Amino acid sequence: MSADKSTSWSYAEDLPAEDEVMLRARERSFELGVTPIGAGVGAVLTVLAAGSKAQTAVEIGTGAGVSGVCILRGLGPQAVLTTIDVDVEHLKAAREAFSEAGSPANRTRTISGRAGDVLPRLTDSAYDLVFVDADKPGLPGYVQQAVRLLKAGGLLIINDALDKDRVANPAIREANTVVLRQVGKAIRDDDRLASAMLPTGDGLLVAVKK
Repeated sequence: MSADKSTSWSYAEDLPAEDEVMLRARERSFELGVTPIGAGVGAVLTVLAAGSKAQTAVEIGTGAGVSGVCILRGLGPQAVLTTIDVDVEHLKAAREAFSEAGSPANRTRTISGRAGDVLPRLTDSAYDLVFVDADKPGLPGYVQQAVRLLKAGGLLIINDALDKDRVANPAIREANTVVLRQVGKAIRDDDRLASAMLPTGDGLLVAVKK
């Protein structure tokens, strides 16, 4: 990356302004040892949620609510976010963030459990947006379930899809990097999806179900 390109990336990442609600959610993330999405990724999530006019969204990997707040801010006033995490403390922190953001309780559904166990219980073709920010070994299964859950025209968004720039280097064969590389190619080659890789944050892989 050229110096100018690196500077432009940093500028774009830092451009979104975050309010006190988001800053407190970030503080909870750090206290829980969770790495939250950056401001640039958060802004893209809000824009994608708003542009898709999603009414139903699923988040795989709640963290402490930073990404959930970003998604909720893009959703319409009647839309519902279902967020899944195995850690009850993460879900508790997220509910606090959602409340501080002014989101009514009936707009969020927090589910404690492993995503691999919870996702098969959700309804086919019932969701407009699925955001994945969870364990990399489980990613192939999460993507398979996400495609099943999405309506036609629905959005699949995968965070950290470039794995801190490791995915682009074929010499790196770490397990998580290999999984992300394989998932990216599988989504690219899936006739049911139209996809693009965005360099925002550590990479956002975005796909639309045809």
